[in-house]
Amino acid sequence: MSDLPRELTADHLRRACAPSDLSFHSTDELEQLNEIIGQERATRAIEFGLDIPSYGYNIYALGPAGAGKTTTIAKYLERKAAGRPVPNDWGYVNNFERPDEPLALRLPPGGGRALRDRFDALLKALEEQLPKAFESENYEQHRKDLVKDLEQRRQNASQNMEAFARVRGFTIVQTPMGLLFSPLIDGKTITSEQFQQLPIEQQQAYEAKEPELRQEMEKTLRELKALGDEAANLLQNLDREIAAATVGSGFDQLQADYAAWDEVVEYLATVRQHMTQNVESYKSPTADDEEQPSDPTRWLLGPPESLFEHYRINVVVDHSDESGAPVVVETNPTFYNLIGRIEQEAQFGTLVTDYSLIKGGSLLRANGGYLVVDARALLRQPLAFEALKRSLRHQQVKIEELGAQYSMIATTSLSPEPIPLEVKVILIGDPYTYYLLYAYDDEFQKLFKVRADFASQMEWTAENMVKLARYIRTRCAEENLPPFDASGVAKVIEYSGRLVEDQRKLTTRFAHVADIVREAAYWAQAAARPAAAAFVTGQDVQRAIDERRYRSSMVEERVREAIINNTVIIDVAGAVIGQVNGLAVLALGDTMFGKPSRITAKTYLGQSGVINIEREAKLSGKVHDKGMLIISGYLGGLYAQDKPLSLTATITFEQSYDGVEGDSASSTEVYALLSALARLPIKQGIAVTGSVNQHGEIQAIGGATAKIEGFFDVCREKGLTGEQGVIIPAANVATLMLREEVVDAVAAGQFHIYPVSSIDEGIAILTGAPAGQREADGRFPPGTVNRRVDDALRELALRLKNFGKPPAKKEDARAGSDEEGNDDNGAPEPPREPPLPGDGPQGPDDEPGLPGDEPAAPGDEPGQSDDEPTPLPAPDLPDDDASA
Repeated sequence: MSDLPRELTADHLRRACAPSDLSFHSTDELEQLNEIIGQERATRAIEFGLDIPSYGYNIYALGPAGAGKTTTIAKYLERKAAGRPVPNDWGYVNNFERPDEPLALRLPPGGGRALRDRFDALLKALEEQLPKAFESENYEQHRKDLVKDLEQRRQNASQNMEAFARVRGFTIVQTPMGLLFSPLIDGKTITSEQFQQLPIEQQQAYEAKEPELRQEMEKTLRELKALGDEAANLLQNLDREIAAATVGSGFDQLQADYAAWDEVVEYLATVRQHMTQNVESYKSPTADDEEQPSDPTRWLLGPPESLFEHYRINVVVDHSDESGAPVVVETNPTFYNLIGRIEQEAQFGTLVTDYSLIKGGSLLRANGGYLVVDARALLRQPLAFEALKRSLRHQQVKIEELGAQYSMIATTSLSPEPIPLEVKVILIGDPYTYYLLYAYDDEFQKLFKVRADFASQMEWTAENMVKLARYIRTRCAEENLPPFDASGVAKVIEYSGRLVEDQRKLTTRFAHVADIVREAAYWAQAAARPAAAAFVTGQDVQRAIDERRYRSSMVEERVREAIINNTVIIDVAGAVIGQVNGLAVLALGDTMFGKPSRITAKTYLGQSGVINIEREAKLSGKVHDKGMLIISGYLGGLYAQDKPLSLTATITFEQSYDGVEGDSASSTEVYALLSALARLPIKQGIAVTGSVNQHGEIQAIGGATAKIEGFFDVCREKGLTGEQGVIIPAANVATLMLREEVVDAVAAGQFHIYPVSSIDEGIAILTGAPAGQREADGRFPPGTVNRRVDDALRELALRLKNFGKPPAKKEDARAGSDEEGNDDNGAPEPPREPPLPGDGPQGPDDEPGLPGDEPAAPGDEPGQSDDEPTPLPAPDLPDDDASA
């Protein structure tokens, strides 16, 4: 910064973009923008994270708010996803063996809905065809033939058993207790009483035949049971053959069409088998069933559910409308929206569910593609982040009920089969959230290994100016806004530079740029220009900027009004010792403005050092306190090499009732302190900002543009005198993007901007006196600011040393005057405190009875001369100032 002039010219205060710097007349001549502007680092990181197939390489995109991260990343992903294949659809189907564990079914990419619709149509057709198949004449004839044949065989077996019994003199009698053998006498059945009346020998003869008869009966009953089982099997096989013949053609066609999808073919075969094995459920009710009394609750239940419902395919992921890999931006990342849910239906006060009520979440919709989630929104949702990490860690999505995990009572619910997961997750958030997660969450480090840093600014180059113009062209095309001419684009570019407060940079927070584009377009349309001149011009952009500032400047105007009315006392003319105008920045929502503050300093005898009144009142922050300690280091390093720094100084922001933070006023406080010590007045028309280090070098600060404009507005309201201005760090010159009215005032000589690199340069401007550099003898030149400060500190040190001591003898005083009483300018020894009774030894003229043998003053040693420096005990300091 050594090539900077002592006072800045108008050319230094703002970087202008002339319409002639642009190679087009309006944005209509430009192509729309389809790339990310000014984010080369972030773009490379995103490309790397998306392309690397390894586990855990998900992306966290961090950057300032308004940088357009979400919109930019979503559009970039859409372009990249267009070149990738459509991933598989997914569905859930019934698990016939364990209905509470539905099976996941991989479906053709984009073909899940088509398969479901075809399968539903087949089921609907079968729902009509199967009952009719069992009502056909052919089926009835086959069934009758089977039944007739089996009945004949049953009769034959029974007749054979009956004949076997008759040959042996018995008949078969049906009783409530079953089949029994009864003896026959003369072809007639006898009763048990009649049997008892028979001779014993005849009874024994009948009883001897009973085991043979019983054995034959058991054989016949087994034969009859086998005939019954055979009849049931034959009838069942007949039903299955009819069902298989009915469903065969439809299933054969589906299985042939999806032969490449083993899981689909396997499920279709399972459904086909289940249908043929459960044909009784699909038959029309028989006449006997219809004659049964109706169920009294049937009218409550409504029409019965179709028996085919538990065969249908529940498609939870459908890519039929997509032409590439999916890009899902989840704006409300709750647990259920991310993972999915199992819905329930109320039936008679009870919640019921089945596999058809399973719904997929955004993770499943993004499976095979990309999922974009806002990090802070995700962290605000209970268990959502844990569920996301679990899915990424195990590379599968398991849909489950969130409430079931915390229920104290185990209830029956569904446990769907997990679906394999292959997705790239891009979390978008601020840097602070990223640092916290990285520091305290080990899983985050393993799952989000790619960091994409979005910059808040880019270089102000001709290439980026064209890109910014193309961005304006894109906004106009997408939002149906009128085109911008070259002057309008130039104003937007200047506004972009002002947003970052740098003549070398442009903002990449395009949300703010887009806002000013929309507002300028509004004012251009409100001007109702002729169609031939329907362009947004530089005047429209400037009006949009002015209107935006006006909408947000009520507090700024009230603060300035308080200064103009002297409610807050700020002088912008004259000169005052120990008083200087500092500059602060107030940020309130979408506005930031500068505000002058009076800083005063008082110095007096003592050893407390520099006291920060704000700190004592607990109104200062840590950075401001550090700045005050640096001031003490600067003073000690410059002035206390040949003497102790024996002073007490208080510094404060006058009429400051809120907290003070930051070190940008530390140089201002040094100027006030030097003025108070040197007794040199400071020009009140010059405000100061800048931090200082222990070497007295002025360091860059933030908000220089707003600070200068804030003081300029106050001076303009009170009246510009041509003597007013602002001292800023030389390092901040390149950050100035002042309003044109401030630039015009500087060009007219009504306002001044002074860049400084050291305290010496600044104090010379403020006081009009040279600062002065140490000469070969170690002293500062007479008449300089530093010499006056050095003399004042020396005088304070001597006064403190001699405070409370008896006056030295004349000859001793004369002998030691050159050593410590006088300085190089022949200044007399500072006056001492008058002696008190009892000070010093008693002389011969002392009156009798007066105390003449008091102990020596503290610090006096026997034989020590009064002319020698006497060490004083260190005073008790407040705890907060111990370091000072």
